Amino acid sequence: MSALLSVSGVTRRFGGVHAVRDVDLSVREGETHAVIGPNGAGKSTLFKLIGGQLVATAGTIGYDGERIDRLAPHRRARRGIAIAFQDAPVFHRMTVAENVMVGAHAVTRSGPLAAVLRLPRHRREEASIRSLARRALDRVGLADQADRPADGLPIGQQRALQVARALCGGPRLLLLDEPASGLRGPERSALADLIEQLRGEGLSILLVEHDVAFVARLADRVTVLDLGRVIASGPFAQIRSDPAVIAAYLGGPE
Repeated sequence: MSALLSVSGVTRRFGGVHAVRDVDLSVREGETHAVIGPNGAGKSTLFKLIGGQLVATAGTIGYDGERIDRLAPHRRARRGIAIAFQDAPVFHRMTVAENVMVGAHAVTRSGPLAAVLRLPRHRREEASIRSLARRALDRVGLADQADRPADGLPIGQQRALQVARALCGGPRLLLLDEPASGLRGPERSALADLIEQLRGEGLSILLVEHDVAFVARLADRVTVLDLGRVIASGPFAQIRSDPAVIAAYLGGPE
């Protein structure tokens, strides 16, 4: 499989502190790649560097054969990179479908003036976005919840809503920021089922997560960070027995 995302020698400094240092990572077409590590390892910083919320001090980030490390987040989204943040808000006083429609900004073309004037191209685009939202909700199993208030959903379904919002733009690469955080066992299992389904549909996924069991079930490959550096990378069965990973994160063999 070819690399859809390629991170090479990426470094991010905050003053004299290296949050991420010389990180190499790739996500192949159609795979789920997880990034794990202890608190303070640099996972969130790396995630934001790939998404465009932060700019690298050094190194390059490539996507589909082009450099994207200097592109704004919305331009990365237009190229097919979608993000579901752990703390992404659910918009109150909006339905589930309306919340998901927000994610279609990556494919919006008509602009604010057309929206204000209610030009025909805006009305056509709005109908198209509503259709995209309905399809995204169907993919995550929330089609029957489309017209209910979003803030009434339990947390597990809210997390699925956030994934649907990211899918609304039709991405090739989905970035998931600790999606299992705060979920109970059945909710984690349902979310894992969803991620496996999306991978089966051919979507490439980069997963930043604390839950080792969740990662073990889902990830084709795992990159382990500690103090901003990569200390191991490979299939979970391989990295789980790596002495550096055991010492830094796993705490001992199972």
